[in-house]
Amino acid sequence: MKSADYPEPFRALVRELRRLPGVGPRSAERMALWALEDGERSSALAEALGEARAKVRHCAECGFFSMTEVCDLCADDDRENILCVVERATDILPIERSGAFRGHYHALGGRLSPLEHIGPEDLRLEQLTSRLERHVFSEVILALSTDVEGEATSNYLTQLLASRAVRVTRLAQGVPAGGGLEHADELTLARALAGRRWAGEG
Repeated sequence: MKSADYPEPFRALVRELRRLPGVGPRSAERMALWALEDGERSSALAEALGEARAKVRHCAECGFFSMTEVCDLCADDDRENILCVVERATDILPIERSGAFRGHYHALGGRLSPLEHIGPEDLRLEQLTSRLERHVFSEVILALSTDVEGEATSNYLTQLLASRAVRVTRLAQGVPAGGGLEHADELTLARALAGRRWAGEG
């Protein structure tokens, strides 16, 4: 006797939904049920997805999301003459929303990861060096993650930019705001001590 199961088109939809980041089997099934039961909303979702795919692209300059060749951030002539290098386009918004940085951005499109076969040729490094040749920035800030891959990418970029007449800095690392010392690991404390500043600063 055959066991009951959803029809194949429904199971195919569930399989595709499971490919979404952070979506497990139960969540994918609930989403698929919602899509079938609320036809009007699911049609609107499909239309919005299609429109986003058709109209949104990566900025040719920094790699952020845009509906034009160059995004609004890169087209803003009032921004400071500093370049902040991040791993992905999605890393730009948290920095921008902080209000602490008003310069330019450059998204690498990832980070070096030999285990995943991601090398320098897979990142937007040619675009970065091209920008540095076309525009003289007073500083390049490396705002990359602090795990092994992020550190390797930062070190590679530091060597890549060493021959250029530009100041290369990295984000300060240490104890997070609101965090106590009892929750900080040894590496975090070591970096906080190494990056300490005068009490009167900021």
